[in-house]
Amino acid sequence: MMRTPLLLGLFMVALPFSLVLAATSASTTSPGSNPIIRDRFTADPAPLVVGNRLYLYVGHDEARGEEMFTMREWLVYSTTDMKTWTAHGPIMNVKDFKWAKQDAWASQATYKNGRYWFYAAVEHDDSNPGKAIAVAVSDSPTGPFVDAKGSALVTNSMTPKGTHSWEDIDPTVFTDDDGSSWIAWGNRQAYIAKLKPNMIEIDGEIAEITPPHFEEGPWLHKRGKTYYLTYASLDRSKHSDERVSYATAPSIRGPWTYRGELTGSAVNSFTIHPGIARFKGRWYIFLHNGSLTVGDQQGGLGRRAVTVEYLHYDKDGLMLPVTQTAEGVSAKPARK
Repeated sequence: MMRTPLLLGLFMVALPFSLVLAATSASTTSPGSNPIIRDRFTADPAPLVVGNRLYLYVGHDEARGEEMFTMREWLVYSTTDMKTWTAHGPIMNVKDFKWAKQDAWASQATYKNGRYWFYAAVEHDDSNPGKAIAVAVSDSPTGPFVDAKGSALVTNSMTPKGTHSWEDIDPTVFTDDDGSSWIAWGNRQAYIAKLKPNMIEIDGEIAEITPPHFEEGPWLHKRGKTYYLTYASLDRSKHSDERVSYATAPSIRGPWTYRGELTGSAVNSFTIHPGIARFKGRWYIFLHNGSLTVGDQQGGLGRRAVTVEYLHYDKDGLMLPVTQTAEGVSAKPARK
C-alpha cells in the first residue's frame, strides 16, 4: 500500500461511477462473489487456515471524501465454505502499539508455539521515524492481540540502504517444514530475515531479495518443494498501476527466479495486494480492488474491497494467470 505524494496525486482520478456500479452490481447476488465483504471497505487480505476454518485478516479503509488512506484498525473474518463470512470485529488498533503513532497498514497472522502471532506495518513515532513492523500475540486467532515486544520488530534504521522512509511495510511470515520461521517485507526494496524461535526478534542478517518490478505486498508460501514469492509489481516502463507478479526458488534463501505477471491491475485502485492459501484441497488468491460503494462513499484507492479467486498451477508448478472476476468463488473452478 504505497503512499508517495507523487503517486497519490497521480491516482486521485477514479473510474466513472457507472463502471464502479457495474462492477459491484454483478457481484451482489451469489454467495462467494466479489467483493466478499460489502458493508465496509477492507484491504490487504491475509488468510490463515486453522483446521476447517479460514481466517482473513484485513485492514479497514475509513477514508472519507478526498482522503486517501485513513486506517486505524485491523479486522478479522472467517469462513468454513469460502462463501459465507463471519465478522469477528477489530482485533487491534494502531494505538495498541504505544510506540507507533498512526497507520494500521498491511498485516499477516501465523500460528506457532501454541499462539497466534500478528505482524503489521505502522508509522513509528518520532523516536525512530519512518515505517516499522510491529508484532502482537494472542491465544486465539480472533484476539484480543497485544503488543508482544513493546517495541518495533523492524524499523527504518535497520534497512539503511533503502531509498525511502516507507520501505519497511507489508510483512509476510512463513514457517518452513524444518520449523524455522521467516519474515519478508518491503516497498521498492524487498527484504527477508529469519525469526528467532520466540517470534519477536530477527535472527541474523537482513537480506535484500528484490525481484523484478517489485513494489510492495510480498507473500511467501510453499507448494511441494517450491517456494513462491508473490508481490504487487509495477513496471514503470509499461504501466501506471500495480499488477501481481511472482518468483520461485528451490530454497527460502533463494535464488529467486522471476516468473512474470500473475494478474492484471485492480478495478479502480492503483494498489493490489496478494494473499494465498490452500483450504480444503483448493488453492485461493485473495486480492483487493476499488469496485465497492458503501453508502455515499465510492470505492477507490483509499476505499478498497477484498476479493478472492481460485488459484491453479501447471504440471511444472508454475501458477497460472488469474483473471479477476465479479463471480469469484461463486462460480465453479475451471480445474481441481
